Amino acid sequence: MPPNTIRKPTPLDLSGLLFLTIVWASAFIAIKVAVPQTGPFWLAAIRVCIGFAVLLPWALYRGLMLPKSLKSWSFLLVVSLLNVAVPFLLISWAELTISAGVTSLLLGTGPLLALILSHLTTHDDKINLPKLIGISFGFTGIALVVGRGALADLGNGHILAQIAVLGASLCYALSGAMIRKITDIPPTRLATIILGMASVELVLLASIQGMPDFAAIDGTSWLSLIYLGLLPTGVATIMRYRLIGTIGASFFALGMNLIPIFGVLMGAVLLSEEVALTTWAALALIVLGLFAAKTPPKKPN
Repeated sequence: MPPNTIRKPTPLDLSGLLFLTIVWASAFIAIKVAVPQTGPFWLAAIRVCIGFAVLLPWALYRGLMLPKSLKSWSFLLVVSLLNVAVPFLLISWAELTISAGVTSLLLGTGPLLALILSHLTTHDDKINLPKLIGISFGFTGIALVVGRGALADLGNGHILAQIAVLGASLCYALSGAMIRKITDIPPTRLATIILGMASVELVLLASIQGMPDFAAIDGTSWLSLIYLGLLPTGVATIMRYRLIGTIGASFFALGMNLIPIFGVLMGAVLLSEEVALTTWAALALIVLGLFAAKTPPKKPN
């Protein structure tokens, strides 16, 4: 079987998807706790540097494989921006003003965006009726959260934060399609290279913003930063690349359906966030849309 051929998901693959769902949903809680003290730039930089430090020894032990051409380096640079640096900054900045639950809900639109991108960029993964229904449900849910007055309130911080999260979701959809094109570097070493590049990018950007008062960051925030670096950034990055390579970006994206559910519930339980009725309605629409899009069309008789 060619190395780039995807296979049917196994129970172990499905368990990995569930684990990633819980880990990534919990990341929004950790960001909400730490970002007021670190700021979005340093939060993104610190978590990525920790993730890189976790992966580097293993990658060196296995033998670090570097790209052999300027074209490959340029491609990885774009992936590092779209998959790590830009979405991490957008999400961290957004959570200064919106709840962890709303952030996770809006990021749950990523699979729907992936369906649209697949329709535009492939010849064999076009939008059919179930996918169209799913996309319609999902974006109706977005409209409920963002609100009918969004265009009139673009100067409002909450609206801009919500748009930033949708931008991060688009970045993940784009980078997910790109990652599968990289077949000459194993997942762990690929994740290490991308996190290393993103670390440099984010530290440079954060330094321009100025140094925070690290001594003033409390213990809970430091624990949140360490957790973000170890699990949602380090371990989850390896698992994401490996699963995309084995079961495909489309199935992987649909497997993330539960992120908004866990995110909204964790925000309500752990941070006592108030969940508006429109948020619950939007959550139901987005999740229904994701599962509707996953339903195969009926075969003609």
